[in-house]
Amino acid sequence: MTAAVVDPWAVEAPAGRFLYGLNPLAKFAAPLPAMILLVFVRDIATPVAFIALAYAVLLAGARLSGRLALLLLVALPAGAALIGVSMAVWADASRVDTSVTIVQVGDWSLYGGALLIGMATGLRLAAIIALALIAGLTSTGPDIVRAMVQQLRVPYRIGYTALAAFRFVPRFGYELEVIRQAHRVRGSHGGRGPFAALARWWGYIVPLLAGAIRHAERVALAMDARAFGAHPDRTERHLVPWRRRDTAFVIAFWALSAGILIAFFPWTL
Repeated sequence: MTAAVVDPWAVEAPAGRFLYGLNPLAKFAAPLPAMILLVFVRDIATPVAFIALAYAVLLAGARLSGRLALLLLVALPAGAALIGVSMAVWADASRVDTSVTIVQVGDWSLYGGALLIGMATGLRLAAIIALALIAGLTSTGPDIVRAMVQQLRVPYRIGYTALAAFRFVPRFGYELEVIRQAHRVRGSHGGRGPFAALARWWGYIVPLLAGAIRHAERVALAMDARAFGAHPDRTERHLVPWRRRDTAFVIAFWALSAGILIAFFPWTL
């Protein structure tokens, strides 16, 4: 009896959370047309509708952790409001509706037209981010690479090399923390102020680069030992197939996106 093969990088799909069982390419392809068209939208209702759609999909199909709730309910709205106000402050008063004055300080005035334009920009960016989170929060890097290699026919030499390089980032973070702890134990580069901080960071560079070179050599040897790149294709241990539910999700999302755009039609003929 053989043991089942378990993917150590797979995301365990919670019960009733359908996004984790979809192909990563389906979660990218479904909101992509809406994300592109939102760049050319100038009203407020359309991005609000897409934000509501993205939130509904995420709340129904993703694991709602505390961090995700904080991102969706606090960070994203606050960022949209901050961008909206900033864009309104810097808007050209000669090109906006000046019939309503919101704030007036001396010779400077914040008009209602500028605020509408700024909030439309902030909401548009928030809608694009919210749609991108559908795939970003429920997909892993290895599954995305596998889907690109299996469905999009991306050469595995490119896909898995990029994935190996991406995994260097957490490794560097771990090694940097180890180096910082070692410097604290030895009492190196103590003190306060900008010069002490510069000396500390300069002391981190050489050991960090040395560790990066050693790690790169180990990865290269491991890839050579597995005959990476010796053949035009390779056998996949874990498959990421495209199923009927992926097609249904993409079509349903496209239909909802088209319905929102037709209902609000944020362009003038």
